[in-house]
Amino acid sequence: MESPEKPAVLIVDDDEALLTQLRWSLGDDYTLGLASDRVGALAALEKACPSAVLLDLGLPPAPASPSEGLALIGEILRRDPATRVIVLSGQTAPDPAARAVGTGACDFLAKPVDTEELRVLLRRACRVARWEREFRTECTRPSVEVPPGDGTGMQVVAATVRKVAASDAPVLILGESGTGKEMTARAIHESGRRRGGPFVAINCSAIPETLIESELFGHEKGAFTGAHQQRRGRIESAAGGTLFLDEIGDVPLPVQVKLLRFLQEQSIQRVGGRGELFVDTRVIAATNADLQRGMREGTFREDFFYRLAVVQIGLPPLRERGEDVVTLAHGFLERFATEQGRRGLRLSETAEEALRGHTWPGNIRELQNRVRRAVIMSESRRIDAADLELTAPATPTGTSLRDARDTLERDLIRRCLEKHAGRIAPAAAELGISRPALYERLERLGLSRNPMGSGRSMFHSPELT
Repeated sequence: MESPEKPAVLIVDDDEALLTQLRWSLGDDYTLGLASDRVGALAALEKACPSAVLLDLGLPPAPASPSEGLALIGEILRRDPATRVIVLSGQTAPDPAARAVGTGACDFLAKPVDTEELRVLLRRACRVARWEREFRTECTRPSVEVPPGDGTGMQVVAATVRKVAASDAPVLILGESGTGKEMTARAIHESGRRRGGPFVAINCSAIPETLIESELFGHEKGAFTGAHQQRRGRIESAAGGTLFLDEIGDVPLPVQVKLLRFLQEQSIQRVGGRGELFVDTRVIAATNADLQRGMREGTFREDFFYRLAVVQIGLPPLRERGEDVVTLAHGFLERFATEQGRRGLRLSETAEEALRGHTWPGNIRELQNRVRRAVIMSESRRIDAADLELTAPATPTGTSLRDARDTLERDLIRRCLEKHAGRIAPAAAELGISRPALYERLERLGLSRNPMGSGRSMFHSPELT
């Protein structure tokens, strides 16, 4: 049985020495299953659903041929396309490696295995497998999940969603365009008691100011020119469910007053109507605007803000999510490649470096579009930086080997500190050096321990501080 803490991994190999090495190096982090041939592997797959399979191509009864291993890759993926297969083989010829990747393996490592490289590949493989299975599960539902990620900011977002879903408190979601605000609102709706009710979304910036009141509250027949019949508004349409007000910062002041009354009294009055209507609707709002500035300038009511933002959720931009960008890209690649019938596509190292180096002004939406376009347009199974329409990182330049080494070392340390939010101890542990040694390198290379800068974090919620 797999748990999020210890993902299940199946090792298929008849080399006892390698099995002992892998049990010793991976046993603390993964729930391991073992098999020595194709029959044993299929029996193990019947009992468990591993996130990843470490597979030798040369298996009995034909250890000198890759045929058994290649056949097993196909059977594994037919049972569960989300399973990630990493080939560990002494058969290092280009043809078996290419055939393994073409059959659906995600990576190929030659023996003897570098355990540190294997750990990196395995962590990524298990994350992608988990997200792929979550995506497949969500395809059977009308909702979507919180934007996935392993960074601290997204873990806090997911924890907050779980907490607020159990209540009916209004929620304000803050974040740049493309960070997944509507996705997060849907996750709150689907995780709470209102999941059986409607989820009604409205983009407040897309509706003319003269029509937004009628759109939200509805109108009576004859209320204005063109009102030929009574019409329910979006608030009434969301009764028993959730109303999602996107771009709430663009709502005009008179409508803010009416929405404030609805949040206080749970009652509305249609345009042109006289009677009050009680409506049981939860409100979740979102914006990429600076509402604090709006309150200072008088374009956004302070009382409305505090009634609306009982709980605030801040979604960090993709550029501040460290290694998440690469893991997300692998998940999107798996999804879109499956949709296009092109399984076996993979990202090159230069593509991964380009992903890390891009600033992502369009956030997750931009990443999705770039990966989808690359899957459609690429003519090979290897997605490179050019396929993503990104610039590959420049090769380190300098007058000496020391200059080139310092350039690479500076980049590695910077990325590691970003991943660990500037915390020295975990960064030093991942880099394999002591904390004093890391401090010495920071000083020598002219790096700050806080590569994200000293500005205010993009994730901010009074409920969580």
